[in-house]
Amino acid sequence: MLSRRTALTLGLFALGDRLVTSTQAATRPSAARPDGRAHRLTLHPDGFRLDDVPFQIRSGEMHPARIPRREWAHRIAMAKAMGLNTIGIYLIWNTLETSPNVFDLHTDRRNFAAFIRLCQEAGLWVFLRPGPYICGEWDFGGLPPYLLFDGDIALRTRDPAFLSACERYIATLAPVLRPFLSQNGGPILLTQIENEYASFGGDIDYMHWTRNAWERHGIPGPFTIADGLPQLREKRIFLPDCAIGLDGENNIADTRALAPDAPFWISEAYPGWLTHWGEKAMARVDFTKDFHAILRAGVSFNLYVVHGGTNFGFGAGANAHRDGSSFQPVVTSYDYDAPIDEAGRPTAKFHALRAALLQATGTPAAQVPKPPDMTDFQAVIPAHVGRLENLLPPPLHAEHPVSLERGLRQGHGMALYRVTIPPNIGGMLRLPPVHDYARIFLDGTDIGTISRMVPNDADTMIPPAGHPRRLDIWVDSFGHIGYGAALGDRKGLDGPVTLGNHILHDWQIFGLPLGDRFIAQCAPLSPDIDARGFLFRASFDLRAPGGTYVDLSNWKKGYCWINGHLLGRYWHIGPQQRLYCPAEWLKPSGNDLMLLDYHQKEPAPVIGKTSLEN
Repeated sequence: MLSRRTALTLGLFALGDRLVTSTQAATRPSAARPDGRAHRLTLHPDGFRLDDVPFQIRSGEMHPARIPRREWAHRIAMAKAMGLNTIGIYLIWNTLETSPNVFDLHTDRRNFAAFIRLCQEAGLWVFLRPGPYICGEWDFGGLPPYLLFDGDIALRTRDPAFLSACERYIATLAPVLRPFLSQNGGPILLTQIENEYASFGGDIDYMHWTRNAWERHGIPGPFTIADGLPQLREKRIFLPDCAIGLDGENNIADTRALAPDAPFWISEAYPGWLTHWGEKAMARVDFTKDFHAILRAGVSFNLYVVHGGTNFGFGAGANAHRDGSSFQPVVTSYDYDAPIDEAGRPTAKFHALRAALLQATGTPAAQVPKPPDMTDFQAVIPAHVGRLENLLPPPLHAEHPVSLERGLRQGHGMALYRVTIPPNIGGMLRLPPVHDYARIFLDGTDIGTISRMVPNDADTMIPPAGHPRRLDIWVDSFGHIGYGAALGDRKGLDGPVTLGNHILHDWQIFGLPLGDRFIAQCAPLSPDIDARGFLFRASFDLRAPGGTYVDLSNWKKGYCWINGHLLGRYWHIGPQQRLYCPAEWLKPSGNDLMLLDYHQKEPAPVIGKTSLEN
């Protein structure tokens, strides 16, 4: 996802006759659907042809990893009811391979083959975006954090260590994908190579390698790239016999000079936008007029996104400047102000775009499915059930702090960095860059909080004392940066810590990965009030069957689990205050709610709601 918005508002209403209109606009596009027979999409300067008939890709993107497994078919049916003929999907590498050569392509939301099969059963084509890098505001742009465990791999380059991991990923996915190619009777019409690479690098040979790797493993295309127009004009990274998708550039009238023989299309048209923690409100975008202009032009498009869903668990990524400054973590919700909201319901934007598609195509869309049931629950007040120190594993011993990835081989969650301050040592405490949020305790007393989002707040004064003291630094992480040159930030602390003129040595480092398995350890804990990360627990009953939103506006900052499922992060700075929980993770009564809150000292109400904001 390109980190810019200006392209959405410049030059949109001059589209009409100025866009590529020849064969696509002059002839009614093919209405073919995937039917189990072989079909072939071919690339031409004036656009796409399906079985030699002009074809307009009218795609809406959604991601299996962000949608409750039991609701996949519903979301696909919603896109069809809006009048689209294609579903765009990212395949997210770090959800499929959590450690080297340990793949899971079958359980829960990882079973992308089942999702593609549902698209075919619904009569919809698929625009496949398998990476290896995807961005997508997802943690690390979809790359697996294990790439940060050893050494310094040059990401998205021809570094042999990076290419070896990519080859393993591609070789594992390709056999699963081959039967779904349109030429083999499946729904996959078009496959994307990498994602927005010109916005990151300029090595055309890396792009060739990535394309060739898919071909070597039996995915022959057709292929497209997707990138920003200014970046492509600067880097001129084009591949032969490859479509050129433009992200955020709805007006593609002046692109022909870039690549005279390639079809241009809109690989990402933005009906909404992402939201970061600390912003004033959830993003809102008026897209209807832009969409009418795209439809008048008859150009192929992919709406990013028609349905966003949720960054469950640790899925939410982050953005930053090229040097890693101005860190912006993404909120847990990926509602995106999309036409289909986070819980799967049609919005006013959905109905407006549906009407526009009907007007443009003259083809009535399918009936809009019944929205998923949503419910609420009465306020409950969770009780203290323990403190984080009760869950610490054996420590790693190190001369200086090291990152979660290097030291603990841990991709997410928290770490405790502990050291003894010798007698008569004091002064200004200076830490290496904090990635991403730290609380500092001196002999159990809270002496400060440091946030990567407020980097000028990073110094703490500790006066000397005549006796040894224990310094604890609890560090929590947000998602890894997923876009731009700062890709690959490691979490925790990584480097020496000084107090005055003295370097503090001999650290203990404890890892708390905080995954779903972690929460199972909390059951035997007894109440133990402490200032270093409370654990709270409650039970609640639903008023009726359905999904719900867990309102945490009375809480500070932390994580929420429901029945052992990590919904994601919450933070009082907003703008998000409620976390979505799908119906499939709930039961009528006795639902187990667990909170890990870094700042909350006294229990407060938690209540169920039926929507993200209202």
